[in-house]
Parts: sequence; C-alpha cells; structure tokens
Amino acid sequence: MLRAGSVVTCIACKNLLPSRMGVKFRVPLQKLHPLSRAIHHRFSANNNPQRPPHCSAARHYTSLSRLPMRPPKSRSGGHDYQQHRTFWVARLAARLLKLRYILLGSAVGGGYTAKKTYDEWKEMLPDMSQYTWIVPDFIWELSENIDLDKLAKALPELEEIAKLLPDMEKVGENFTFLKSLLSSGLGSEVNGASGLRLLLETTGDSALRAPDIPPTSAAMSDSSEKQFKKSSDKERIDQLQEELLRTQMKYQRMLERLEKENKELRKVVLQKDDKGIHQRKVKKSLIDMYSEVLDILSDYDSNYNTQDHLPRVVVVGDQSSGKTSVLEMIAQARIFPRGSGEMMTRSPVKVTLSEGPHHVAMFKDSTREFDLGKEEDLAALRHEIELRMRKSVKEGQTVSPETISLSVKGPGIQRMVLVDLPGVISTVTTGMAADTKETIFSMSKAYMQNPNAIILCIQDGSVDAERSIVTDLVSQMDPQGKRTIFVLTKVDLAEKNLASPNRIQQIVEGRLFPMKALGYFAVVTGKGSTNESIDSIKDYEEDFFQNSRLLRDGMLKAHQVTTKNLSLAVSDCFWKMVRESVEQQADAFKASRFNLETEWKNNYPRLRELDRNELYEKAKNEILDEVISLSQVTPKHWESILQKKLWERVSTHVIENIYLPAAQTMNSGTFNTTVDIKLKQWTDKQLPHKALEVAWETLQEEFARFMAEYKGKDQDDIFDKLKEAVKDESIKRHKWNERAMDSLRVIQHNALEDRSITDKPQWDAAIQFMEETLQSRLKDTESVIADMVGPDWKQRWLSWKNRSPEQHIRNETKNELERLLKLHEDHTAYLANDEVTTVRKNLEGRGVEVDPVLIKDTWHQLYRRHFLQKALSHCNLCRRGFYYYQRHFVDSELECNDVVLFWRIQRMLAITGNTLRQQLTNTEVRRLEKNVKEVLEDFGEDNEKKVQLITGRRVQLAEDLKKVREIQEKLEAFIEALHKEK
Repeated sequence: MLRAGSVVTCIACKNLLPSRMGVKFRVPLQKLHPLSRAIHHRFSANNNPQRPPHCSAARHYTSLSRLPMRPPKSRSGGHDYQQHRTFWVARLAARLLKLRYILLGSAVGGGYTAKKTYDEWKEMLPDMSQYTWIVPDFIWELSENIDLDKLAKALPELEEIAKLLPDMEKVGENFTFLKSLLSSGLGSEVNGASGLRLLLETTGDSALRAPDIPPTSAAMSDSSEKQFKKSSDKERIDQLQEELLRTQMKYQRMLERLEKENKELRKVVLQKDDKGIHQRKVKKSLIDMYSEVLDILSDYDSNYNTQDHLPRVVVVGDQSSGKTSVLEMIAQARIFPRGSGEMMTRSPVKVTLSEGPHHVAMFKDSTREFDLGKEEDLAALRHEIELRMRKSVKEGQTVSPETISLSVKGPGIQRMVLVDLPGVISTVTTGMAADTKETIFSMSKAYMQNPNAIILCIQDGSVDAERSIVTDLVSQMDPQGKRTIFVLTKVDLAEKNLASPNRIQQIVEGRLFPMKALGYFAVVTGKGSTNESIDSIKDYEEDFFQNSRLLRDGMLKAHQVTTKNLSLAVSDCFWKMVRESVEQQADAFKASRFNLETEWKNNYPRLRELDRNELYEKAKNEILDEVISLSQVTPKHWESILQKKLWERVSTHVIENIYLPAAQTMNSGTFNTTVDIKLKQWTDKQLPHKALEVAWETLQEEFARFMAEYKGKDQDDIFDKLKEAVKDESIKRHKWNERAMDSLRVIQHNALEDRSITDKPQWDAAIQFMEETLQSRLKDTESVIADMVGPDWKQRWLSWKNRSPEQHIRNETKNELERLLKLHEDHTAYLANDEVTTVRKNLEGRGVEVDPVLIKDTWHQLYRRHFLQKALSHCNLCRRGFYYYQRHFVDSELECNDVVLFWRIQRMLAITGNTLRQQLTNTEVRRLEKNVKEVLEDFGEDNEKKVQLITGRRVQLAEDLKKVREIQEKLEAFIEALHKEK
C-alpha cells in the first residue's frame, strides 16, 4: 500500500514535469506565488533511472535555491529497506509540518520586498531640499508659533502606505489552497488541480522522472501554452501600465497636497510678517531682486533699447486657440474678458506674476487692488481690461500696440513675466480694419525677435493641424526651437473628434509640424463654459488625463500633461534664460553708463545731475517761495498800486461823463445835482466791477513780477516754461470772491456821498490831484491837436517835414475856430449850425474846402483844451479858497465845487484801495497760494505734463544716467546673489 502511494506520487510529479527541458505553465505567471521550499520525493520509478536536470526557468520562480544533492543510498539491505518503509509516513508528516516555516519565510520575504519597494518609490519622489529657499530662514525658528498638526496631516496616511505592500490576502489564499491540497491526498488533487503548478525539487538520492507523454498531446500542449503565455504577458504589461499610472497620479496628488499645505503655511507667515511680528530683516530672494529690476525697466525708455533683451514669456497662437485660458491657468484666476469666437485680446497684456500672501491683481498705473478670490472683483477686473483695450484702439483700427501692464500676486504662483498677444488671424472679416492681419503679424514678430524671449506657442488640438498659422510664424522667428515651448490645448475635444489618436502623439513628439521646440505639452483648460472656476478646471483636467487612453497607451508621457507641469516647465525655462542673459545685460548697462557719464562731464561740468523729478521739486520750492513773497508786500504798496491802476481805469469816465457835463452848468446847484446823479449811476453799475478787475489784475502782475524778479545768477532758465504754466493755470483756477462786490459797492457809495473836507491838507491834496489830472488831460489834448494839424513851422524847417493836405485843412480850420474862441471865451461846448456855416464860408473865402463834420471834430479838441486851461487857472484860484469852503462860499464870488468833486473821487479811491488791499492780503493771496500748490501737486502727478514743461538734453541725459546706474546696481546685486546660490 505504501509502495502504491509512492507510485501515485511519482506519476503526479511526472505529469507536472514533462520530459523536455524546462517547465511549461498553463496559467498566467502573475497568478502563481513561488514556494520557498519544495516537496522531497523519496522514491522514483525504476523505468526512468536517468532524469534530466531541471530547467533554469523553474529555478527563476523559486524564492530559495534548491537543496544540495544527497548521495544515493543503497536499497539492497532488506532490513534497512523494511525500516525505511516503516518510517516513510512519519518522515512525510515531518516534511509536511515544515509548512509553518514556509509561511514564516514567505511573510518575512514579503515584508522585506514591501520595504524595498517602499524605499524605491520613496527615492522616486522629487528632492524637496532644493525648494527650501522658498521658505525664509526665520521660518525654522518659529516652532512655537506654527501649528505642526497641519504638517503632520500632510504626511501619507498608514492606509496609503499599506497599499504599497503586497496583497497578503492573496498570498494567504494560495497557501490555504496548498494546505487543503496536501491534506486531502497528493494524487487526486495534483491530477485534478489545473489552477496551481507546484515546482518540485528532489533530494537527489534517486532520480525522478515523469512518465512519457504522447508526442501529439505534447505538441498541442506546447502550442496552447505559448499562445496563453503571449496573452498573459500582454495582460501583465497592461496591468503594470495601469499600476504605474495610478502610482504617478497618487504621488502627484500627494505632491499637490504638500504644495497646498506649504502655500497655506507661506501665506500665514507672510501675513504675520506684514503685521510686524518678525522684526528681523528678511533676506531678499532672487525672485524679489529680479522683480525690482523688471519694475525699474518697465518705466525705463532710452535710446539704447536694452530693456527689450531681458527675458519674458510671449504667448502667441491662432485666434481662439486658448492662449488666454492657458495664461489664466498659470495665473490661477479668470482675469481676462471672455468671448465666443470673436477677437477679445485687442492689445498686448503684460502680466507680471509674483508670490504674495493674498491673491490680488493691480494695474501698473492704478492703486486699486482686485481681490481675485471674490467674483465681483474678478468681473470688475475683466471689465476694466476690456475698457482699457477698447480705449487704446484708435479710431478706424482693430488692434493696438499699446501694452496694458497688470501684476498678479498670490501664494504659490510661479514668478515670471508673460505677454498675451492678439491671436493670429488668416482672414480679415467685416468690421475689422484692412491692415489688421499685417498689424498682428508685425506685433507678434516684434515681441518674438527678442533673442531672450521665451515663445509659448499655443495650438488648438480640436481643429486640423494644417489650419495652423502660428506654427509657421514661430518657426521663422526661432528655427532651431531653442526658446519655444509648444502647447496643445483642448486635448479632450481632440480625443473625441480625431479618428486616429496617433495624430496627437505625432504633434506632441514634434513629428507633424516643421517647427522645433524645447518641449511639448498637452493641456485641458476647461469644458467650454465661461462660469467654470480654476479649481473645477484643474479637477476636470486631472480626471481626464487619468482616464485618457492617450496616457494609458503611452502616447503621452506623464510630464507632458496638465497646466501644472506646463507652468513649472515655463518657469524653469524662464529662469534659465534669465541666468544665461543677465550678465550680458549688466555689461551693456555698464557701457551705457560710461557713455552717459562722459557726455555729462563734457557738457555740464559744473551742474549737479538732477533728473526730471528732482528738477521739478527744485522748481516747486522756488515757485512756493515766490508766492509766499506776496504776503510780504506792504499795505502802502498795495494801496498805492491799486489807487493808481483804478484811477487809470476810471479817469476817462470821470472827466468825460461826469466832470465836463457838470462843468457846463451855469450855477453850483446844478453842478452838484448833475455830479450826484452821475456818481450814483456810476457806483451802481460800473465802479465795483472795475475795482475788482483792477484788484485781480494787480494780483496777477505782482505775482508775475515776483517770479520775474526772483531770477538771478543762480536761476535756472530750464524752469521758465514750468513757471509760466503754473502761473497761468493758477490764475485760471482762481475765482474772486463775488460776495465782496456788494460790500464794496456800499463802501464806495458812502465814500462818494461825503462832501466834508475837514482840514486844509485834504483841500490842498484835492487841488493837487485835480491839477495833475487836468494837466495830464491837457497834455493829451494838445498831442491830439498836434497830430491833427501837423508840424509847425519850426519842425518843418528843422526836421524837413511837411503837412499833408488834410493837415493843412485842419490847420486852417483850427485857426478860424481859435479866433472864434477869443471872441467868445464863455462859449458852450457845442457849435451852433449857423456858426458852423460861418466858419465854412470863411474858409471857402480863403480857398479851403472843408466838411462840417471836420469843423465840429476840430472844435471838440480846441474847446477841450480851452476848458482844461480855464479849469487849471480856476484850480490855482481855489488854492486859497478853503476858508470860503468852510463858510459854504457865502458872500464870495469864488466857487470851488469842482475841487470838492475831485476830493470825493480821491477819497473814494483811497477807501476802495484800502478795502481791496485787505481782501487781497487776507483772502485772495492765500487762495492763490493754495491754487498754486494744487497746480504743482497736479503737475507733479502728471508725468506727461512734467515731460512737456521740463525738457532739454540736459534733463534727458540726467534721467538716463540715473536709471542706468540704478539698473546696473540692481543687476550686479542680483548676479552676486545668483553666484552665491550656485
């Protein structure tokens, strides 16, 4: 019975081990688990004394090597043989008890393999030590201020680590099946088991050979096993690819979670630092230093054009290819206007990305911050960008070359400078300017011609590649592809629409387009809805690529997908370009500085290098000093100027419309009545307005006089245009207090009503004022008469001048009218008609034809002179008439009412001058000073105004010299820090 059992065992082994070299399997290899120990067969069949050695393939799938071969034992002795048969069952049981060692060895081996796999995958993780510069040094000193629970939560969970270990349940199932197999009987279970193949090893004391198998059945078994092996290998490859993809995605999510935690921690640290918790000075990073250089260069515009050679990322692509969407994904906010098929980007938009505690955006020329976390601020930002674009486009044009500068800050944003250009078009549609296509081409070429510009070429993956225009343009500007990054957008639509996904593989491998590039990326920037958030787009993109056959079939590499990888690659390329070009730019600025300094020393050796802002501040102080000088003017000077200018303005009206008509009356009562009426009318209508006009003009003249007198040997004529503009604008803005007119009218009216001269000096002053006024009028009248009649006989003989025919007629008319005045010294101011006829006939008798109008005009000037001469003689008589005035001219033939009139005018002028002086010094000068300050402040904020008013080669040279020095210093500090980091 025991012998029969051994025979069954050998037959089972022979079925498992064919006679050929090697071992064939009927089940997939991945479903077998190697055994650490093999079952030892004690007996072997006599008909197979020589057994071929096992194939090495069988050894390959065992975890432990085969036991050493034992020398064959002799079976001739009957006692030994019988004893051996007696203990066969016991020895077999002892062998079976060694299963516990098999299980223990498998557990230890599985644990070791799991640990080794975990270490290998851990080494695959990126080295985060190179990113330690992101966190400032003082972060490591804040263990007591930072909640470390957040960092603990960021570590992998135990469940995730357990997933990395082998599936011990499957191992346990295999060993349970093996245990049931051995416990129920070897023969039947081995013959009936088709799902498990045991690799048997012998002890070597006897050869083990399986029974022969018919050739036909063996051949069929070999072919079926080969076919099954091919299918199982393919399944194994698919399984490994899926497992690798899941592992990459899992670690990608873990890395993103760690980055998110780091971003939150950095945000908290930056916020605490803003509040002044950390008094320690933080060392500036390379990003901050380069940012300062870019900020300075953005305002620098010189003839050297050095700023155009600094790196920036230029985003180009066909219209509606997804350029703006890619930029928004990099900026992590939907900041640009959205459209459906129409041109939305009408001018270049320069976006400066930097890191900050809050996710905000701000225009370069504005102080308003847009919170990108709030939807209303995002809508306002998009609306503002659209308004600026439309405003920059000139009438009759579609696009504009004017750049809109925008800065975006936020936690975890990669630091770089991007320029979004209008999309390249192939056809000009209705409503566009005729040169729109050429303008976009020239604009794109101008940005891409920068040898250090990184070209981000965007291609729409949902349309045919042959329709692309931008690829040819990019290949022309960068034939070698040394600074071009190709991005294929809308890959989700491309996968659905394309019949051959291999076409996408050809695109991302650079085999479809003639252009070359540093790298190729495939991204998904949304599902077509304008209301999608950045987070939802990221989730959709990740889910798409995780389930996409493009990545699963190996058409796309894991590092070529998602905008996250794209932004990291663009940032790395950007900084690589910065490191390669910054020293060259520093040398260029050094040469520019030397040239500018040499020009300044040769042309302006004794002047300080003051730029436009410094010159403006100097001019501003000078102008304010001149305005303050107005308050130092004495009251006497103000009043004398005001009285003089006011009398010059109203003297003609007083003489012609008040004094002369009143003087034609026959008695003093009529004279005074006429004077009072006319003065009242004059005060109510004209006098206050005239007085305020005089005061305003006086203030302007004094202001201009002080600004002109301030000039000396130290005065710089470069300020003349600015001072003139400030003066004109200040006067234009100044509005005189109109309420002062009513009070001034009352004061003037009261002054003119007063007729009481209190003392002799006032009387003498009035006579002197009257005499000076009449003499001035008499002198003007004689000058008019001299021009009418021409030169007299002395001038004709000495200066060789002759009279014109009209002057000859006027001279004859003058002589005839003078004879009339001698006969009638008390003649009225007007000639009667019969007197005009008599004069004309007398002149005709002497052969002089004259017009009656000419006679009256000549009479007016002659009578005016005659009246002024009589008034002057009467004024001399009134010098001693103050005594009679006090007695109201009773019992006296002398009447000096005209002297009283002039005293009233003189007193009105003095009171008006005093009133205007008080208003000027107390109110108007201060208001003018305030206006000047406001104008200076407005001009100071308007850079264009300063450029217009402070001009010249000297100013431009100082501006360039200051900017070049500042840029050179910043670049040298940046380069030094860059070398230290290396």
